[in-house]
Amino acid sequence: MNDSTGRAAGPVTTVRRGGKLRALALFFLVCVSALVAWGPSDPFWTLWLYNGTWQVTRKDQPPQTLVNRCSSFGKFFGCEQSVNGASVALLIFVPGNQAGHFFTQSVKSDGRAGGRGELQIDHNTWTYLSNWNEGGKTTFYRTTNVYEGRNRIHFEQAESTDNKTWVVKSSGDEVHPGGKR
Repeated sequence: MNDSTGRAAGPVTTVRRGGKLRALALFFLVCVSALVAWGPSDPFWTLWLYNGTWQVTRKDQPPQTLVNRCSSFGKFFGCEQSVNGASVALLIFVPGNQAGHFFTQSVKSDGRAGGRGELQIDHNTWTYLSNWNEGGKTTFYRTTNVYEGRNRIHFEQAESTDNKTWVVKSSGDEVHPGGKR
């Protein structure tokens, strides 16, 4: 049976002219909305890269398994860190005054907290800075993580007594097992 236009009556099974374009536009808007919700408007969006399981290798040391269980809550982002199955610390991040800048705090599993540190994220390079004053002598610490894609980090841990001359104390790589997350 035909309707008044001469087309067959019944369920519409064809896409109207322009329907594909509208569907594509709607899909695009949904994708953009999702990125905006999780992207740069979320001050923690880059920190999520650190979440998950990493195999850590250092020269002349056996490999270790590092697990970061991260979560954001209010103005805070935290990662519980476990090494080889033992919980060792809670890392806390608070946004600084500019994009990519965070204040950090580490709380050990015995409840002791270190001093406030800083993290500066500049593209694929994350630089953690902190210091410790012991009896009037200050030691400065710098850990530099260079991301090589989403699944590999090369790190260097350095110390300084004058905050100018740095001595690398340790370096290595962190890799997601299987190269996937």
